[in-house]
Amino acid sequence: MISARDVELRAGARLLLEGATFQVSAGDKIGLVGRNGAGKTTLARVLASEGQPAAGSVQTGGSVGYLPQDTMVGDLEALAVDRILSARGLDSLLAGMRAAELGMADANPAKRDAAVRRYGHLEERLTVLGGYAAESEAASLAASLGLPQKVLKQPLRTLSGGQRRRIELARILFSGSDTLLLDEPTNHLDADSVSWLRDHLRTFRGGLVVISHDTELLDAVVNKVFHLDADRSVLDIYNLGWKAYLDQRETDARRRRRERMNAERQATALHSQADKMRAKATKAKAAQSMIKRADKLLAGVSADRAPDRVARIRFPVPVHCGKTPLTAQRLSKSYGSLEVFTDVDVAVDRGARVVVLGLNGAGKTTLLRLLAGVEDPDTGEVLPGHGLRLGYYAQEHETLDNQRTILENMRTAAPDLAESEHRSILGSFLFSGDDVAKPTGVLSGGEKTRLALALLVVSGANVLLLDEPTNNLDPASRAEILAALRRYQGAIVLVTHDEGAVDALQPERVVLLPDGIEDAWSPDLGDLVALA
Repeated sequence: MISARDVELRAGARLLLEGATFQVSAGDKIGLVGRNGAGKTTLARVLASEGQPAAGSVQTGGSVGYLPQDTMVGDLEALAVDRILSARGLDSLLAGMRAAELGMADANPAKRDAAVRRYGHLEERLTVLGGYAAESEAASLAASLGLPQKVLKQPLRTLSGGQRRRIELARILFSGSDTLLLDEPTNHLDADSVSWLRDHLRTFRGGLVVISHDTELLDAVVNKVFHLDADRSVLDIYNLGWKAYLDQRETDARRRRRERMNAERQATALHSQADKMRAKATKAKAAQSMIKRADKLLAGVSADRAPDRVARIRFPVPVHCGKTPLTAQRLSKSYGSLEVFTDVDVAVDRGARVVVLGLNGAGKTTLLRLLAGVEDPDTGEVLPGHGLRLGYYAQEHETLDNQRTILENMRTAAPDLAESEHRSILGSFLFSGDDVAKPTGVLSGGEKTRLALALLVVSGANVLLLDEPTNNLDPASRAEILAALRRYQGAIVLVTHDEGAVDALQPERVVLLPDGIEDAWSPDLGDLVALA
């Protein structure tokens, strides 16, 4: 169980949440919602004991499993299966057993006998912890999330961002924690994995807090909703399922509007009467009392809800380039013994719209990294055409420097712009005032997405390589970026699980991985997008 009392959250001087008191108990399936930047991720970090509240307290009983948005953690040389098993401390036992196996082949009899004894001791401990059955359980969880056995035997450094994300989700589900805190758990999942996750969370018997823009997941799983209201800095608690919450929230909003209107009407009448009474010295005290009463009336009701702010995304006209600004020939890439793809050819013409499709692990992210020059191919080459200027959006935001501030990242991306222009552009992406001085590493996934898009806007790119650009965005922000991509006059190469993003792009070409087949786009391929 998690118990929070009078919790206050701040981002610098900005108040995010004040006086929140609540519990997360076994059987609670809580959807934590609110617009981007409201403080959902900040609250999740505090509940997971990875951050501290500005005031108040959080007490935890039992174990807590936390899936953050940024899952690029762990020893990169560790095997993926060991990363999952580490949730129960089984990875160190297995590593010790592997080392003992090597020792059992030692030519020195004393060392060999010691290795045999050590292996037996470790195996006994593993059995007590359900080790062999646990390995099977971990593999089953991973398979349900679209991770085949061969991926589990790879080092983490060889996996794509999406695969790493699913390894971390499998690890948290495998942990057996009493309470789960999941921040955007459906990111990078295909349709089958999302369906499995819904069923798994629906039957989970512990406590659950989930942050998600997947309304189908929320509708299927949650029995309570915590709405973090960014305008009022309060946590509204609804002991209702998702659809009932939506209806009740709208009813509450109408009630608050009526209360506000009534209070304003009464306050106006009191102020008017006070103005008339001020002229007479004998009634000055009564007039002052009326003014205080009017102020008290207004203070007792909520202010009108401000419309949700949405980033204004406008890509400038791209710089001129040749007919085919980007070409790749006979690209191949392997990680150790794992072959990702071989002999892939890509030609991106000026203004082209290209979608890259393939099952999870087929190499979609790897292909974009090769085209962007982030990684080198094992064979083949990437050939820039005349006037090429690339813009790359990485799904795990690797293009951002987490040690630098928001403003410093913008300065690096556009050194020729004046600081007033930097601030103006950041303001259009909802970073204003002191916010631009925040370290990038403390931003939520949605905020990092907005910053990465802001850097693309100032790049002047004529070819955009976009890897899951709609992840972590609320519906309004997602609609804005899709509209911006429709208007963009340069070329786009897109990797996404978002069928709406493909519809907005209106692609002309498709690259199917791992075979590297490039062909004309067909609407029949649309059904593959969510499964890719």
